[in-house]
Amino acid sequence: MNGLRARLSHDAAALALGGRSVARALREKNVEILCVGSRGLFWLEPLLEIETSGGWQAFGPVAATDVPTILDAARNGTPHPLFLGNIQDHPFLKAQTRLTFARCGTVDPSSLDAYAHAGGLVGLKHALDVGPAKIIEEIAASGLRGRGGAGFPAAVKWSGAAAAAGDEKFVVCNADEGDSGTYADRMLMEGDPFLLIEGMIIAGIAIAGTKGYVYIRSEYPHAIAAMRRAVENARDHGLLGKSVLGTYHVFDIEIRAGAGSYVCGEETALLESLEGKRGQVRAKPPLPVHCGLFGKPTIINNVLTFAAAPTILAHGGAYYQSFGRGRSRGTMPIQLAGDIRYGGLFETAFGPTLETLVNDIGGGTRSGRPVRAVQVGGPLGAYFPPALFDTPFDYEEFTNRGGLLGHGGIVVFNDTVDMARQARFAMEFCAIESCGKCTPCRIGSVRGMETIDRILKEDDNAGRIALLKDLCDVMKSGSLCALGGFVPYPVLSALEHFPEDFVRRCL
Repeated sequence: MNGLRARLSHDAAALALGGRSVARALREKNVEILCVGSRGLFWLEPLLEIETSGGWQAFGPVAATDVPTILDAARNGTPHPLFLGNIQDHPFLKAQTRLTFARCGTVDPSSLDAYAHAGGLVGLKHALDVGPAKIIEEIAASGLRGRGGAGFPAAVKWSGAAAAAGDEKFVVCNADEGDSGTYADRMLMEGDPFLLIEGMIIAGIAIAGTKGYVYIRSEYPHAIAAMRRAVENARDHGLLGKSVLGTYHVFDIEIRAGAGSYVCGEETALLESLEGKRGQVRAKPPLPVHCGLFGKPTIINNVLTFAAAPTILAHGGAYYQSFGRGRSRGTMPIQLAGDIRYGGLFETAFGPTLETLVNDIGGGTRSGRPVRAVQVGGPLGAYFPPALFDTPFDYEEFTNRGGLLGHGGIVVFNDTVDMARQARFAMEFCAIESCGKCTPCRIGSVRGMETIDRILKEDDNAGRIALLKDLCDVMKSGSLCALGGFVPYPVLSALEHFPEDFVRRCL
């Protein structure tokens, strides 16, 4: 068995499914292991790739007890029940357009040399050559919008911070990935952390910022460790510090761990937390681009937004803009979760319908039961029934149908789901996670739970349902941030599409 090399994911998902025991079994057979990120085919994790004379050959999902027979098959070219061939030819991967996640699963995420050898740093070097104005011009030409949920044009935010007066400016990455069914940020930080670092440096050059912060939720210990290793490596190799790649540009990055508050995913609450304060939402204006972290001009984007910048600078804004449709340009890493057969990350240009994503790519439900609803956009996203599965995956189309894309997570529910309970959960979630600063969110969510409870206990509820809708309107228009303001999406969509669940029942 000596001389064999293997690629094995050390992504949190692979570790949760037994990746460590597979690694131990490989080491016992003296196999050289290249630890990589996940390719995002989670139903095949732990995914093991063996280097053979015919190229890299994949097997999965692998248990430690499978290792001896897999190594025999790889060495002798004999059949194996877990054999997948070249994983790049797998239909789930082959149908994707991987711009952001092109390197995940193929390179050592702790090696800056491996990153550069695989095409990294080209965008940064071009950014250093052309300067701030041209960087923002290319970001604008690309049509890049914030991938954190709001879909705000990135170039508008960056140009605002660039024009703002200030002796110090900051670049803040929101990696507080708290939406249900989302894991793209974690996957990227664990599998290709230098891409995020490169994107943040490009943003720093664009706005004349000298310091960056990556705010990662504490529930992501593997991502925190991976980012800290990558930052140290980047600093040791002159990518970060007092002279970025030998130029006059100064930029450094600090990794900060959050404390598990969902509301700290809201940009101003995140800033409060970074400053060592309680995570509460700030009133706007002033906007963070004028008065952000420590009162200085600050741009705040999420992981996927910054990670798109290197591709845009390397290939040009027009190249990135050539993917997608309408005002939704580029690619989106769509995360398939819930009761779905092929759960995983599928990066594609904007445009495929929910029908394509859930049934064709996702394979329908894992349980075999009919799909009743999908929730897109996290716990505050709208519920879409199969009747709306012709909706293309883009910002405007979802808005037109009362939904939101959020961070690109799709959670599938089968026909056993109780949509009234889901609506109540949205109110309960808001009540638990509210920072407490504004009344519509703090009090409205509690009143919402109480109203739904009464609807489910009593008859003749037309008045209470009208009251619930009015309450949603107050929360949407009166809340300081999207936590209270977006709760109406799941509640009202459940009422609209699944009214039969809002009837009296024995509790």
